[in-house]
Amino acid sequence: NVGWLGNCFASAIASNKKLNKILAEEPQIAEPENPVELSKLPGDLEFHHVDFSLHDTPILQDIDFTLKQGHTLGIMGMTGSGKTTIVNLLERFYDVTDGYICLDGHDIRTLPLRTVRDTSSVVMQDVFLFSESVANNIALYDEDASDEKVVHCAQMACADNFATKLADGYDTIVGERGLGLSGGQKQRVSIARALLKDAPVILLDDCTSALDYETEKEITANLFKNYGDRTMIVASHRAGSVAYCDEIIYLEDGKIVERGTHEELIAMKGRYYDIFTEQESLREEEIN
Repeated sequence: NVGWLGNCFASAIASNKKLNKILAEEPQIAEPENPVELSKLPGDLEFHHVDFSLHDTPILQDIDFTLKQGHTLGIMGMTGSGKTTIVNLLERFYDVTDGYICLDGHDIRTLPLRTVRDTSSVVMQDVFLFSESVANNIALYDEDASDEKVVHCAQMACADNFATKLADGYDTIVGERGLGLSGGQKQRVSIARALLKDAPVILLDDCTSALDYETEKEITANLFKNYGDRTMIVASHRAGSVAYCDEIIYLEDGKIVERGTHEELIAMKGRYYDIFTEQESLREEEIN
């Protein structure tokens, strides 16, 4: 017993050192000294000639767009083109190197971090679920959410059709990081979670990559039909995910190389056109 206690004590000391190191870390993104308080959560977004570099490596260059409340922006580009970085900058996980990002005319660096992050519901490609029930994972941002609200958001994200078939339905424990669910199921739960947060801005970062075409199409239709008053950014490598957006920008090496509506980009017969036609051909082959 003494030997066992000695091992436990040594393990506790090592864990304590790690915890103290984490707690002593100073956040790189600081709260503004005199933050601007907003009377309501904003919905208008603006990237004004934004540059961003990390460790002296340029990631984004001259990203410029304005997105009014209720409008949608699609972001296309190959892996590493900067799609996720735009989402991270909007959440102020990093600060821009040059230019500025505005919410309703206010530079986000002048707003409280809580306000900036309460403004948006984010769905990342790399989904994190807790070792909890499906319902509690969906209701992460509102523990008092009614069962009806949880189910409604799950239906909008096409998660209801598999959740009801689990052993304990919505009360099924999914395991750490959603171990008991497939990649597509985890993505649908995370989309439902974002919808339940009910923020004025919805940020979708390649969050349908593990879904089949029909499920992705149904979720996209639900979002445009039922959340049309929200400002939405859809970052994806699939042209079908962004085709219905009000504007689409195509990134390459951190720069906007094409922009316009789906119809305008198809008429250009550039990079977007090539990807769209290739993906449509592959989809038709799969159906046949």
